[in-house]
Amino acid sequence: MSDAARREPDRELTDRLRLMVLTDPTPTCRRPLLEVVAECVEAGATAIQLRDKTASAAELYETARRLSPIVRAGNALLIVNDRFDVALASGADGVHLGPDDLPVTSVRSAAPGDFVIGASTDDPERGRRLAAEGADYLGIGAVFGTRSKPGLENEAIGPDRVGEVISAAGIPGVGIGGITSDHAEEVLRTGAGIAVLGAVMHAADPARAVRELRSIMEAVC
Repeated sequence: MSDAARREPDRELTDRLRLMVLTDPTPTCRRPLLEVVAECVEAGATAIQLRDKTASAAELYETARRLSPIVRAGNALLIVNDRFDVALASGADGVHLGPDDLPVTSVRSAAPGDFVIGASTDDPERGRRLAAEGADYLGIGAVFGTRSKPGLENEAIGPDRVGEVISAAGIPGVGIGGITSDHAEEVLRTGAGIAVLGAVMHAADPARAVRELRSIMEAVC
């Protein structure tokens, strides 16, 4: 077994990833994203992942730059999806890398020591490799399927697999994909945090949705 598999997950980072909200550039409530994020952090989100697949680098940078003080005021983490350059330039806390993004090893070698690197996988062995390459946490899913990524609507790995990946990798993880208040507890009981998009960004009252998830989180953790 590798050193990555044997070591205990970082407790502080685990706690800061308990409730991650992924952003949608146009929340269903039709209010400005910065306002919605501020309310989510105040309601108890422990991390915000800035996700906008259509924005240019300049647009994403400007949003990240404006979000940074808002998120940090609530002692939450700001993670930028996909774009290491934007995350670094904007002063975000970290980046989340997908399978088509820069390699974890390359980002780790170029990033500051306290920079948080997340990576996506649903495979325990791949999780071990990503941890060895320098990933700080894993995004594991789709747990219950997801509508935010075409083609994954009916692909669901289930909560048990989330626990298997975390155990194999030895670093913190967040379950992602179709998570709502109805089954957030199942994911949290594996030791993972939860990462949600639709349950919050598509809610009529995002802050209320976060408070409900936070209440579940606190009951479990």
